[in-house]
Amino acid sequence: MIHIDSTSNMPIYQQIYEQLKEKIMAGTFKEGDRLTSTRVFAKNFCVARNTVENAYSQLCLEGYVLNKPGSGFIVQSMNDHLLSSMHQNDLVNESQYADLERSSFEDPEVYLYDFQYGNLDIPFPYSLWRRFTTEVLLSFDAQRINSYNDKQGELDLRIEIMKYLQEARAVSCTPDQIVLCCGTQYALDLICKLFSDDGRKLAMEEPGYNGARTVFENNGFEIVPIPIQSDGISISDLERSSVKLTYITPSHQFPNGVVMPIQNRLHLLHWATQQNGIIIEDDYDSELRYHARPIPSLQSLDTSGRVIYLGTFSKSLSPGLRMGYMILPKWLLPKYHTMFAWYSSSIPWLEQKIVSLYMAGGHWERHIRKVCLYNKKKHDVMLKTITQLMGDKIIIQGNNAGLHILLQFVNGEKQNWLIDKAREYKVKVYPTSPFWHTKENASENTLLLGFSMLNEKEIVDGLTLLNKAWFDQ
Repeated sequence: MIHIDSTSNMPIYQQIYEQLKEKIMAGTFKEGDRLTSTRVFAKNFCVARNTVENAYSQLCLEGYVLNKPGSGFIVQSMNDHLLSSMHQNDLVNESQYADLERSSFEDPEVYLYDFQYGNLDIPFPYSLWRRFTTEVLLSFDAQRINSYNDKQGELDLRIEIMKYLQEARAVSCTPDQIVLCCGTQYALDLICKLFSDDGRKLAMEEPGYNGARTVFENNGFEIVPIPIQSDGISISDLERSSVKLTYITPSHQFPNGVVMPIQNRLHLLHWATQQNGIIIEDDYDSELRYHARPIPSLQSLDTSGRVIYLGTFSKSLSPGLRMGYMILPKWLLPKYHTMFAWYSSSIPWLEQKIVSLYMAGGHWERHIRKVCLYNKKKHDVMLKTITQLMGDKIIIQGNNAGLHILLQFVNGEKQNWLIDKAREYKVKVYPTSPFWHTKENASENTLLLGFSMLNEKEIVDGLTLLNKAWFDQ
């Protein structure tokens, strides 16, 4: 059985390739066996056919299978003695780590409903993408696909982003301040390098986004966890920490969903100005507010150049595009240009031109409106169903925005028990413990439920099963 983990950082084609290769090396597939056709494989596992073709092509390239016209992909001869020895060694190594990533290897087919957070089911604008791709490739500029381009990204796209942010987020900047990045983590990696000579000490919300924490730790930064309160990060604790660099998600704190009020934003900016500090504002899902207008960014209040602003297309358009951006204060630009003078853009030129045309034609803002309405319906169904089924047995946190909520269990039910009981009913839910830097302080009675990959009926059915798993004993 092939296991495809849609939440894994490993591309799906590589997951398929690795598992098929392992089966061939283990002798599960023997010489002369024919692999399932790419069409049937794609249909059975609900993946794109070209994804399967990429995996099969890699197997052909490395000699594991042979593509025979009219016969399909045929497994080739292996040295059974050597493969058996290698496979035994692999089993020993894998057993050492099996418990660490148990959930990563679970068969997604055992779950009827997966309340994951991250991947999207919103309709991608395929027809527009095809049209703009053709338009770009037929344009006079198409020759630039053969060149290394501006490290900050295409100017026309940066201008479109600037115009959008000024209107939607009240962000004040020029195109020269915008740096396009292949995702938020790449942007954070650049920031780490810009501040690598400033003590390598950084404050983060506790709990907070573990994807960002990993980048900081990999760059040698000491993490100083600052507790989250009902109005955002504790500024008094931040002031006592002596840290000058802090990463926050003020408009929709991840994962708690807290919104930082204006008074605290001004207080935080005052702290940064007085301490010569820097605030990294991650505005990761600012567009996704369902019962109020999006909250103006922290950067829009900054008059002293203390905020580095991060944005992304991953939560509203496609995480697979790997496209985000950061806005640097003007005083930091000379250091950026010196340090990264020989860098090239991290996003393909063609992709940038397509997004530029997409935004210039007004399609991005129309898409945002559709996405908000689409997710609002699912969000509201989720809250209504939870309230009807579970009532006062839980407390809902982080609602009215984003693609997830937190459930806190008032009777103290523990995460592991809740997850195990949900698994018995073939529903997957997620712990919040990975978001805590200091694990012993993690709340043990809280779960994260995302709704970005479920439709309204699936949300209701999944929650009904969870209610049975947790409360109908």
